[in-house]
Order: sequence, then structure tokens, then C-alpha cells
Amino acid sequence: MMIKKNFFFRGYRSIFTHDSPAIALTCCFIAIGALFKNLGFNIQESIFSTVLTYALPGSLVMAESMLIGASLLNIFLAVWIVNARLYPMAVSLFPLMMHKSQPKWKYYFSCHFIAISAWLIMKSNYKNIPKKHRIDYWIGIGSATVSVSVIGTFLGFSFSEHLNKDVMLGLAILNPVYFLCMMIGASKTIPVTLSVLFGTILGPIIFLLSPEWSILIAGIIGGTLAYLVGEHSVS
Repeated sequence: MMIKKNFFFRGYRSIFTHDSPAIALTCCFIAIGALFKNLGFNIQESIFSTVLTYALPGSLVMAESMLIGASLLNIFLAVWIVNARLYPMAVSLFPLMMHKSQPKWKYYFSCHFIAISAWLIMKSNYKNIPKKHRIDYWIGIGSATVSVSVIGTFLGFSFSEHLNKDVMLGLAILNPVYFLCMMIGASKTIPVTLSVLFGTILGPIIFLLSPEWSILIAGIIGGTLAYLVGEHSVS
């Protein structure tokens, strides 16, 4: 079965809604595009890297690894490890889209679109889409977010000479701030709300002790505490 066009374009249009990640994504990938140019990439290599790596942290890790002269194997492993964080999103999302009438290739193909921006859009809207066509809707969302990322990369590459270090840092941090706001807005359960709260509190504290591991440690501790409190409140 081919992709159902009306549901695909319905998903694609989700990028134009008032709570869309389009502006935040574009700003972040403007910084990425400028960084790629400073690393010596041409425009084709920059856009290809965005399409292939897609998720913002993976692109940043790849660029930083190249900047310090890491080997191709080390770059691959670093990007693979940082993108492993997307696995829980896939586990929570794809059962909501599975339907026996849909071919497997759609699910394998659309795994590439897993990122928190697309994931949040899908989680907020999937109940309004018939389960049979949710995968088509999801492919539309993913195609839209990738398109926005490519546009941002092109703009950043083209106007890199006008972007200083401070501007690039400001653009790069805009997307995580947007994600935090979206997560707070989407918090409908105690564990999700507490995980955001605990992470916000623990992150700066642990940073003082271990800057390199602060995000990971704060996430593990905050998420575990939130889960335990949520389980206790249910029981």
C-alpha cells in the first residue's frame, strides 16, 4: 500500500500550526549550517549530513567530532550513542501506529523521523487520526520537520559570515528551550511532570560536580525518582 496522500499532507501541514517547532528547528539548523561551512563542508555535503543525521544533537556531535579530528569510526559511534536516546520514543510511539493492513517498509522507513519535535506533534494528535492511517500521517510530520531542517541548514550555510559565535550559540539553544516548554505543556501525568521538574532542579546542581556528565546523571536520577513517585501514587 502506498502512502495515503490526504493523511500525509495533513501531517505535513502540522508544521504550520501555532505550536509548531518550525521556527525553533530552523534557527537551530541555521547554526548547524554555519558550523558545517566553517568545517569546510560544501552545500551538498551540509544538506546531506542534515538529512542523514537529522536529529540536532547527533548533528552537533558529528560536527564537534570532526572539528577535533576524530576518526570516522569514532564519529559513527558517537552519533550512534547520542541518538540511542531516541529508542524509548520509538518504543512508545510505534505501537500507536501499527496496523496489519500497512506494509512493514513504512515503519522501517519512518524510523528515521524519530526526534522529539516530530514525536511531540504525533503524540498530541494521533487520537484524531484513524489508526490505519497514522503511519501516513507520521511520515508527513517527519517529512515536514526534515524539510525545515534542510531549509535552516541552507540558510545557515549561505549567511554564515554574518553569524558570530554568540549568535550561533543562541540559535542552537533555542530548540532545547522549545522542547522544554512543549514537554511542560504536554505534561498530563505525575511522572512526566516530575521528571521535567527534577531534571530542571538536578541539572544545574550536578553540573557543578560533573559538567561532562550532568545532563545524563540528572536525567537518570530525575526520571527514576519521577517513575517511583508515579508508581507509588498509583498503588
